[in-house]
Amino acid sequence: MNFGLIVIGDEILSGKRQDRHLAKAIELLAARGLRLSWARYLGDEREQIAAALREAFRSGDAVFSCGGIGATPDDHTRQAAASALGVPLELHPEARELITQRMRDMAAEKGVAFDPDSPDNRRRLHMGEFPRGAAIVPNPYNRIPGFSVGEVHFLPGFPVMAHPMMEWLLDTRYAALQGTQRQRERSFIVMGALEATLTPLMEAVEAAHVQVRVFSLPSVDHPQWGRHVELGVKGPAAAADAAFEDLRAGLARLQVQFGPEMVR
Repeated sequence: MNFGLIVIGDEILSGKRQDRHLAKAIELLAARGLRLSWARYLGDEREQIAAALREAFRSGDAVFSCGGIGATPDDHTRQAAASALGVPLELHPEARELITQRMRDMAAEKGVAFDPDSPDNRRRLHMGEFPRGAAIVPNPYNRIPGFSVGEVHFLPGFPVMAHPMMEWLLDTRYAALQGTQRQRERSFIVMGALEATLTPLMEAVEAAHVQVRVFSLPSVDHPQWGRHVELGVKGPAAAADAAFEDLRAGLARLQVQFGPEMVR
């Protein structure tokens, strides 16, 4: 199963706020021997979000969607998800209870009586309107839940909420997958060789080791190595080690200068 990430919000695309979800998703997955296959950034455009979610639902990938599940006019994710699925939004009974309890707590903190029929509290219940058939994703920060439909999981835009919810999904829904995508990455720093010169070797190593990907990362101004190419392989540990030795032998045949080795 692939893992994907969708980050939603005009504030990300405008630079008003910096995205923190991509780096955290990579970190949480890597800690569990999993990896992120793709990521998308979207603005607050309902039709654009709906189109992206249709693809996500069809993909069969496990997808974390962060942002836009509130109840203000610029939040479109819940409505876009329902549109993508062709189902109505409905107030989820468990979400209703969780949000109501949150409202009770807020009233108690302020020392005022709880009024479930106040306009503000009625609007807050909109945050519990999910596409029909959705399941709850618990929010340990303030009880206001996210939701899942199939393998697509909808989380708040706030990192302090979204990231524990993402961890919960990985450790419950996807616990059986942990460790199945663990990879080893090994590389050389190659000096004085162009990528064009290295390409035939890269193609040969990748053809001989079908589980492995070969990569090159050129740099022109590295503070330590100057102009160089980081040339390496990544894949399952045993396959990556075998491919790396073939890479080493190929570089020796090319008589290029290569030095430091890195393992990740």
